[in-house]
This record gives sequence, C-alpha cells and structure tokens, in this order.
Amino acid sequence: MASVTVTAVDTGPHRVSRRVVVNAPAAEIFALVADPHRHPELDGSGTVREAPVKGPEKLTDGARFTVRMKQFGVPYTITSTATEIRDGEVVEWKHPFGHRWRWELEALSPTTTAVTETFDYSTLAFPKAMELIGYDQKNGKGIEETLRSLARRFEGA
Repeated sequence: MASVTVTAVDTGPHRVSRRVVVNAPAAEIFALVADPHRHPELDGSGTVREAPVKGPEKLTDGARFTVRMKQFGVPYTITSTATEIRDGEVVEWKHPFGHRWRWELEALSPTTTAVTETFDYSTLAFPKAMELIGYDQKNGKGIEETLRSLARRFEGA
C-alpha cells in the first residue's frame, strides 16, 4: 500500500486545515461527505460513532443532522447545521458551539481530486480556548487520519 501524503494548509488564524489528493472524481467524494449517514466511515479521530445518524441522506444549506459521538469515554449526541453546500465543491456544517467543519473539493482531473478539510474555530467568542485545551492539535491529527483513510479508500480504484 502506497504512502499517503497529507499536507498542512494555511487557511488563516484559528483554522486547522489539511489537504490530500485522492484518486477519485470530486462528485464521488462529495456524495460521501454530503451524506451524514456515512460520516462514521470517514472519521479518523475515533469520536464519531456508528449509526444511527439522524438527518437527510444528502445535506443542503440549513439541513440539520445528529450524530452519536464519544470522547474521553463519554457518549453524547451532537446536532449540527449545514451552512454551505455547493454540489461537488463544498460541504460545511456548524457545530452547536459555533465552530465549523469544512470540506473543499477541487477537481484536478476527471478522476483526481484535491480534498481540503478544515476545523474552523475562528467564529468562537474566545477561539484561543481551543488552543489552550489542545483541540487545534487534536483535531489536526484527526483530520490527517480522516484524509489518509479517504485516499486509501480509492487506491487502485
């Protein structure tokens, strides 16, 4: 199995972004990311739990979805709201605390896509809090694992 290169991307202060090139069409990746029922398949952080996920099969602007999570051994549910959906290009949702998760897809060819995932906590009243508790670094590592897993899913496809 080939090594997957994930790179850090500077998307501004209080944002953690990573990028990977995936051997799959943007539309195929978009279908996976825009379906919240499939988010457990994507998660590299180990916090998103298996089904049931509540919400639509495909996110649209304003759609809400609920996923089961677990951190530090504590299970809970989170309901997020889709804030920007652009078919084949962008999937973004807002967490109840105000931070955002964003996926940007850039078709490099009909069968290759650059995928950038961002944890954006710049919208929080006190974004420095995420850094003080180490969530910027923790989420950076989770994003890297998510993107490696995504790229491996399409190896040899």
